[in-house]
Amino acid sequence: MPASKIWWGLIGLLVLLSISAVSAHEELEEAQQQISHPSDHQLGNKHVWPEIRFDWKIMAGTIIAFLGAAFGSVGGVGGGGFFIPMLTLIIGFDQKSSIAVSKCMITGTSTATVLYNLRRRHPTLELPIIDYDLALLFQPLLVLGISIGVSLNVVLSDWMITILLFVVLLGVSAKSFIKGVETWKKETMTEKDLLDASRHLPSNWESTEDVEDKCTLGHPSNDTLTQAKNEAKRVEVSILDNVCWKELGVIVAVWLMILALQIAKSYLTKCSATYWLAELLQIPVAVGVTSYQAMNLYKGRSVIASKGDENMKWSMYKLVAYCACGIAAGMLGGLLGLGGAFLLGPIFLEMGIPPQVSSATATFAMTFSSSMSVVEYYLLKRFPIPYALYFAAVTSVSAFAGQHVAGKVVKKLGRASLIIFILAFTVFVSSLTLGGIGIENMIRKIQHKESLGFQNICTYKT
Repeated sequence: MPASKIWWGLIGLLVLLSISAVSAHEELEEAQQQISHPSDHQLGNKHVWPEIRFDWKIMAGTIIAFLGAAFGSVGGVGGGGFFIPMLTLIIGFDQKSSIAVSKCMITGTSTATVLYNLRRRHPTLELPIIDYDLALLFQPLLVLGISIGVSLNVVLSDWMITILLFVVLLGVSAKSFIKGVETWKKETMTEKDLLDASRHLPSNWESTEDVEDKCTLGHPSNDTLTQAKNEAKRVEVSILDNVCWKELGVIVAVWLMILALQIAKSYLTKCSATYWLAELLQIPVAVGVTSYQAMNLYKGRSVIASKGDENMKWSMYKLVAYCACGIAAGMLGGLLGLGGAFLLGPIFLEMGIPPQVSSATATFAMTFSSSMSVVEYYLLKRFPIPYALYFAAVTSVSAFAGQHVAGKVVKKLGRASLIIFILAFTVFVSSLTLGGIGIENMIRKIQHKESLGFQNICTYKT
């Protein structure tokens, strides 16, 4: 199918989605009036859910959501830094409802990206682009962290969330940018080596351009030319053969068990003994699976093959540190509404994982964690369903488009470091936009003499 027809099809789909969103207006209007004007004695955060209608706001929101999802999909960070400001400043949601809706959008982005990546292969090795062993190490604790983060989002005040968000995102952005510069320099050196080596090739061999196109410049080796020649001999693998079903089954089982506990918790009296029991039962499920995978890596029974060094020895100190980062990423993702992968991506890069694999694996893990947040926010009644469905559909379409375009650009330029720069840019924009919104909310609360302290999760009204 010609590319022009694909793009016109995507545009037509977005228009249809906009029209369908407007049709949900009448169903939402009655609930709007009740939710937007709670009684004076009601405790907790006041929800502001604007009416959904086809106007300049939803058009501008659609464009920003489309661009944010494209960048977030490529960088492996979801795009919450674009979504939350758009939902707050343009659409008109309150901050906490914006975080909940953004989680729905991130779930749409990550799900579409994973579906796109299921058929893709590792840039240099005969492996899937998603590292399932790496995901199995991080995903259980990431989901556990998300559950904790959602609860903290209810308890903590906006100013606490803002300070934490600003500090963490600026640090992650700076670290990612430095990593991108280092990778760019390595790619440049490898390109020079390729050009020098190609001058010694016999005339009947491949041209320099062919070699460059087939070699992943972001991960040089001593035998780069041989690796480039082998690229041409790769065998097509079906989607079914490109999935590690055992690891995927364990990951899905963990997600289902923790999801079941979350659903059960929603029917229990808050802060009762059974409520806290359901909360605490998540810990042995997540920690048990992650500990098992960590011990397999420590004893050499499992490997992180995407690094290209199957004989690497994992120290217990590093494994514990990585697991701690996994649960921290989940907590921050649930608290800030950013998906959790914005911290996983830089961690994977520091581990030596190729940028393409890092982005794909972080997004894969984020799919489970963000969908968990959506379920929890739904049980808390923190977002309007019509808005969530519409914007989730927009971000899903955008994720497919972003992955397709980025794949073509990286292959053409041979610069996998572009993925790292997109990651750094997306996180940096998130720090500025979300930090600005948080500061504006703090000023407003101070002017209105509103409480800036902790909220009681046991008495919080949704």
